[in-house]
Amino acid sequence: MIRPFGRAWKELTVILRPTTGYLIAPSILAADFLHLGDQIAVCEQSGADWIHVDVMDGHFVPNLTMGAMAVEACRRATRLPIDVHLMIENPERHLEAFANAGASILTAHVEACSDPLRTLNGIKALGCKAGVTLNPETPVRAIEPFLSLVDLVLIMSVHPGYAGQQFLPEALVRITETNRMLNELDSSADLEVDGGISAATLPAAREAGANVFVAAQAIFKHPEGIRAGIRALRELLPAD
Repeated sequence: MIRPFGRAWKELTVILRPTTGYLIAPSILAADFLHLGDQIAVCEQSGADWIHVDVMDGHFVPNLTMGAMAVEACRRATRLPIDVHLMIENPERHLEAFANAGASILTAHVEACSDPLRTLNGIKALGCKAGVTLNPETPVRAIEPFLSLVDLVLIMSVHPGYAGQQFLPEALVRITETNRMLNELDSSADLEVDGGISAATLPAAREAGANVFVAAQAIFKHPEGIRAGIRALRELLPAD
């Protein structure tokens, strides 16, 4: 098999953990907000598994996006789980607002938390699944102390902040390393990858160990529409 990412890919044997299956999570960052409810409905009808919401505060990352009100709007538009990625400083201050808005999963950056353990426990106490993530420059071992607690680990395959970036090849090694750490714990946590996911990049991310694939441009900007974008990704995944 030809690897599309050159020397950054290492030929490593990956043992996949038991998971809830392979999941596709359209990221509304690339959606048409004038028709957001309709587009989310099409995602649900087309077989999307989660709806992914990127929350950015203009401080932790340079961009400024949506908050709890957007999550509430998504909650009204779909029955699917709402997967909220908090790219914000001091996320613990806002957990309750996002949980009340209807978030199903709240993922916080280890770099943004003064006490990551407290933040993750706070997410669980609110009835949401707890996720942890980190920037591409942060060693994966930084999240190791929290892996036994989390329901999801998110590996960023772009620098967080903007949609439409190119997939970082070194993310494949980070996915593999994280997958191995989760295997050692016999964890059933989902391993999510976000950034530059497309029909060209998804197969290698899956082979590295990811089972949840966040896609923005590949779905909402697909030349044949949302349904075709989801279908093109789903066809690359083994049947459950």
